[in-house]
Amino acid sequence: MDLGISGKTALVLGGGGGLGGAIAQALAAEGAAVAVADISPQAAERTAEAVADAGGKAVPLEWDLADLGAIDQHIAAVEGALGPVDILVNNTGGPPPSPVAGQDPELWLQHFQSMVLSVIAITDRVVPLMRSRGWGRIITSASSGVIAPIPNLGLSNALRSSLLGWSKTLAREVAADGVTCNVVVPGRIGTQRIKFLDQAKADREGKSVAEASAESVASIPVGRYGEPREYAAAVAFLASAQASYITGSVIRVDGGLIASL
Repeated sequence: MDLGISGKTALVLGGGGGLGGAIAQALAAEGAAVAVADISPQAAERTAEAVADAGGKAVPLEWDLADLGAIDQHIAAVEGALGPVDILVNNTGGPPPSPVAGQDPELWLQHFQSMVLSVIAITDRVVPLMRSRGWGRIITSASSGVIAPIPNLGLSNALRSSLLGWSKTLAREVAADGVTCNVVVPGRIGTQRIKFLDQAKADREGKSVAEASAESVASIPVGRYGEPREYAAAVAFLASAQASYITGSVIRVDGGLIASL
């Protein structure tokens, strides 16, 4: 299927990580030019090189999402190198595992700024041009914890959930201008983040990492962790011309993990 995004410009936040890197490569494979933003310049460069090696076009960009004052500068750099952003993938790192009770307000503020406020501000920067051109895609990567809160991921459950209400509201505001807004919810996808969480669970519960991982896999009907490319394929479709009638939605890519309707 031709997704109809050849020649479009995509900005992928967190593009140096497992999910973000796979998303950047999936969009580039469809002909989009991709700006790969990551707090690690080395990680951003690795993804950009992987895109180039596959025949695509990508530029790496060192970007600390917690620095709200740098947003305009970074977006201007993307626009100068590739053109106005047509596809924005809001993909941020997660906070450390923790209970939700008793956390320092400064910790809440720190992660709210990097995980929530940054996403809102970056989107606000690119949406006006999308609306004026009559085409745009805003795709926000969340967590299965926004549907079924995950024990000991209290900060993530709460902060990512706020992005669902924001995305749904924005979707209604911009739909008539050809801009769609959707949230994609990963289950347990085989990335470094999942390895970190499995290790944290093993340490917390006094078991081996293999045991912690096996318990997690046992809760997934498909019987395995997902692959980043499988998640990226869903994101790429939502970015496509064919997905123009999908907006305000929450799409699960979880192997059947989430038991609720």
